[in-house]
Amino acid sequence: MLTVLGFAMIATFLVLIMLKKMSPIAALVLIPALFCVAVGQGAQLGDYVIEGVGKLAPTAAMLMFAIVYFGVMIDVGLFDPIVRGILRFCKADPVRVVVGTAVLAAIVSLDGDGSTTFMITVSAMYPLYKRLKMSLVVMTGVAAMANGVMNTLPWGGPTARAATALKLDAADIFVPMIPALGVGLLFVFALAYVLGRRERKRIGYLTLDEVLVPEADAVLVTAGGGGTGKAGDRKATGASGTGTATGGEGDGFQGLDPKRATLRPRLYWFNAGLTVALLAAMILELLPIPVLFLLGAALALTVNYPKMAEQKERIAAHADNVLNVAGMVFAAAVFTGVLTGTGMVKHMADWLVGAIPAGMGPHMALVTGVLSIPLTYFMSNDGFYFGILPVLAEAGAAHGVSSLEIARASLVGQVLHMSSPLVPAVYVLVGMAKVEFGDHTRFTVKWAALASLVVLVAGILIGII
Repeated sequence: MLTVLGFAMIATFLVLIMLKKMSPIAALVLIPALFCVAVGQGAQLGDYVIEGVGKLAPTAAMLMFAIVYFGVMIDVGLFDPIVRGILRFCKADPVRVVVGTAVLAAIVSLDGDGSTTFMITVSAMYPLYKRLKMSLVVMTGVAAMANGVMNTLPWGGPTARAATALKLDAADIFVPMIPALGVGLLFVFALAYVLGRRERKRIGYLTLDEVLVPEADAVLVTAGGGGTGKAGDRKATGASGTGTATGGEGDGFQGLDPKRATLRPRLYWFNAGLTVALLAAMILELLPIPVLFLLGAALALTVNYPKMAEQKERIAAHADNVLNVAGMVFAAAVFTGVLTGTGMVKHMADWLVGAIPAGMGPHMALVTGVLSIPLTYFMSNDGFYFGILPVLAEAGAAHGVSSLEIARASLVGQVLHMSSPLVPAVYVLVGMAKVEFGDHTRFTVKWAALASLVVLVAGILIGII
């Protein structure tokens, strides 16, 4: 009964948000509350929610202060050189823009934190997508998949969880997986190229000769291979008709204004050093990540904006993002709290493991890889790696399958996992990109699942799974 209700609760949530019948926050709260009553445990709803909130509170705190910190770094101009470099590479060609999104997300993912990756990627690419009228779900989907592949880094979380759960060395799991993960990343880049070609066909081939100029409206656009727009002109002709090339008015380009009042060029190297130190401290685990971002945000605000009024203004400027993301995390705590507290997750896992045919025993690594794709989407990494993976490893051991193979196979689902409604970072991604979560899910799931299968097949062919 709990198994059926668990799957029904997840399916109801996904259908409602993809059809846009409910907002994600409302769905994350109301649907699990109704199902909690349906299983006869309504009296325990408060306990489940408080427990879920308690577990996710550090994550919410981390995201809140991370948004403030990186928001301030964007304000002061720390990432402007990166943005200029990317824009010069992209040259307003949709193919280069989408591939550039994937490359940037993969590089920034080296810090091991999805929220940081999405904040930097969206901040850099959003203005260009808006200017060229490109699909924003392409940006969020490509960024999420690139980050999903890189999320398997030992300091990213899943590999460490698998190593801990099976009492293995993280390096023994990860290092042999590098070729397969490399194939997965190449697949994401190839997919980005294909999606970019699709966008180019839809909006036409555009070349943006100059993006960052002293005057916000002085933009030179050449479109469709023939029509030209002079600096200051509004019209641009694309393959599908006429568009509008606006300067800095409501299209997201204000953040790239080289003369914005929030810039602190004299403090550039201080801010760069502070950011490097913060990321190094995260990787070395000198302090809990929420504490590091809290200290970093406070220091960044104090040094860059010593006046109280300026600090309040910067905090207010990022308040919308903070509230949206923190609210989503605490709403997700209701969902995960009920899913775990009622025992639905355990029953769902037991049913899935029990449904594996006995003849599949010698192929438990393959089974683990296939199961990791839906399971890490429908539940947290903690639930999968500490609750289900040991059971799968034990079943594999009975048929002579190495725990290392099981552990490696368990990582392939991370490409899809990064778009799970239970991953707080995805709300940073869709929130900053101003994309509906349902639209992102509908677009990304099929491609991310395919990318996960590519990693699995590569691992099997290479002989590490």
